Amino acid sequence: MSLGVIMLVHTAFERAEQVLRHWNAAGCPVVVHVDAKVDRRQYDDFRERLSDLVTVSFSKRFRCEWGTWGIVAATQAASEVMLEDYPSVRHVYLASGSCLPLRPVPELIAYLNERPRTDFIESATTADVAWTVGGLSEERFTLRFPFSWKTQRRAFDRYVEMQRRLGFRRRIPAGLVPHLGSQWWCLTRQTLSAILQDPDRPIYDRYFRRVWIPDESYFQTLARLYSTNIQSRSLTLAKFDFQGKPHIFYDDHLQLLRRSDCFVARKIWPRADKLYDTFLNHAEEAMKGAEPNPGKIDRIFSKAVERRLRGRQGLYMQSRFPREEFEKVTTSAPYSVFEGFSELFENWPDWLSKATGARVHGHLFAQDRVEYEAGQGTFCGALSDSAALRDYNSKMFLTNLIWNTRGERQCFQFGPHDRNFVSWDLAKDHNAQISVISGAWAIPLYQSNRNFADLRAEAAWLQKVEADHINALRSPWSKARIRIWTLAEFIENPMEPLQAIVDEITGKTLRRLGEAPRMVDLSGFGKFLQNLKNQGMHPYLMGDFPVEPPGRNQPPSSRKPYLVR
Repeated sequence: MSLGVIMLVHTAFERAEQVLRHWNAAGCPVVVHVDAKVDRRQYDDFRERLSDLVTVSFSKRFRCEWGTWGIVAATQAASEVMLEDYPSVRHVYLASGSCLPLRPVPELIAYLNERPRTDFIESATTADVAWTVGGLSEERFTLRFPFSWKTQRRAFDRYVEMQRRLGFRRRIPAGLVPHLGSQWWCLTRQTLSAILQDPDRPIYDRYFRRVWIPDESYFQTLARLYSTNIQSRSLTLAKFDFQGKPHIFYDDHLQLLRRSDCFVARKIWPRADKLYDTFLNHAEEAMKGAEPNPGKIDRIFSKAVERRLRGRQGLYMQSRFPREEFEKVTTSAPYSVFEGFSELFENWPDWLSKATGARVHGHLFAQDRVEYEAGQGTFCGALSDSAALRDYNSKMFLTNLIWNTRGERQCFQFGPHDRNFVSWDLAKDHNAQISVISGAWAIPLYQSNRNFADLRAEAAWLQKVEADHINALRSPWSKARIRIWTLAEFIENPMEPLQAIVDEITGKTLRRLGEAPRMVDLSGFGKFLQNLKNQGMHPYLMGDFPVEPPGRNQPPSSRKPYLVR
């Protein structure tokens, strides 16, 4: 009888009884505190069902409300009963009705017998605690909290604000250094009796009665006064989410709990039949003897918190739709955008698809419809080619397309004729690889047989649109991988940029490209640009494009002689 258990119960009495009998069957006396909010008839029925157990006692009942003194008062009362009724108890373990032993109780007893003078209680100063949630760390000890945070929230907040404005500050009792930690501890008889029998206990109780969440600081602070050997950790596995609410364990957490090697876990869902059956009826098979190490599963919980807060890249849902500045990445996977390539090269999509193996679309943001690969009317995830549906939320259209095709590289064309309200979305997306041949939009104008006055007006408008788009790509907020060439610069040496594009899409350096896609005939294009200049429109985005091909207005360069020895 070296280990005694204090159990705080307020709900799920059938499960509490099952766990209580498990503790008691292993030779552990149990002192039960039932919340005073529980109906008297239910309490009497629970007590009657346990009347056959000799080493089970009940303590005085207190009303336990989260963050208030009642939980500490209940623990004190149950501890006094434990120390008085069971003098052979050497360690006292604090648990709740929703706690579940994960390892055989004799293994826990043997573990504690090897450490007869060790107190297991998480206890850290406020400066060393990074997990407090709610904005109150040091202030929980220097302000007064007579109101419940849960049931009297408005009064709680106003009273705190008033104390801050007035500069009110409580005096901490002499000799006390406030500490914080988990509510669930395992203390030696010597330490627990010293706390309860301290002559200054009325002073300490009066002070902590108005501390916020005293069950996380009362024993954690006073244990530092009397314990000769504290291990600042809890033997109970308790995990909390980013809001400070405890994680609830379900049946599908079975392997996770086994991996922790902890002796006890909370909170267990009352209907987790598989967990209760495994750990209570087959305890010897449930765990292996090892040092408790909840750090083994911390990575999983950290990932769960990150998933809850940040979600997954490129996946949005109604319950987690982030602010624009909160999300660094719009899409879930890399993709490529090509501007001016389909105007400069014949059958550009087919060539790119063969060279890279990627799925190459037309202009996804065209004015009249979405140009999916091979002219499909619907695409992965039932995405329609309707321009109206796409334009309702163009950013989410792109996000859905990339998410639905994860594992396959998507490429599409873009230009000043398209719906340019996605320019900034593309520019700020880390996953976007954007390649631009500026001024290539003039090639279809040159090839058309239209009135030159109309061409001039359209060219001026297209140049303004593309200039605004390029300004977005070059802005300090742009995060995409961007390459921009003028038309004149690109056609001088097209193989080098094409090789870089193919290598980046495929993710590896291939052998040198044997041939480039066939370029459209640009004979007379320089004169077309000069005519635009003559009509008062300055086509500067094309670069310094010659009026005549170099072979016609320049003499052929003679080869320099080389001396070979």
